[in-house]
Amino acid sequence: MIKIIGVRFREAGKIYYFSPGKRKISRGDQVIVETARGVEMGRVVLGEKEVPEEEIVSPLKEVTRIATEEDLKRVKRNREKEKEAFVICEQKIKKHQLQMKLVGAEYLSLIHISEPTRP
Repeated sequence: MIKIIGVRFREAGKIYYFSPGKRKISRGDQVIVETARGVEMGRVVLGEKEVPEEEIVSPLKEVTRIATEEDLKRVKRNREKEKEAFVICEQKIKKHQLQMKLVGAEYLSLIHISEPTRP
């Protein structure tokens, strides 16, 4: 058996599984994890539970850390920038008379992690 948590990056988004490592992580916590898109912050929606290893898609990545207050502020600023980006994109679509409908804009966070073991 292997211990996992479930993390969601958007309100109604898919749940992704990560290893809590040695951290005590609870449902509702905000965590920093590495994904295929880079380092992101997500909300724990499924608290720690054990599942058979054969049910896990390898490799199961470990939570990098619990989100800090600065991480929360950065994500909040990025959400505001998404709204601005959406308006600008709609204006450009209209200006250039493009036959498309904009369904969303996403502003990705850049979270820098310093590791004491790296120079």
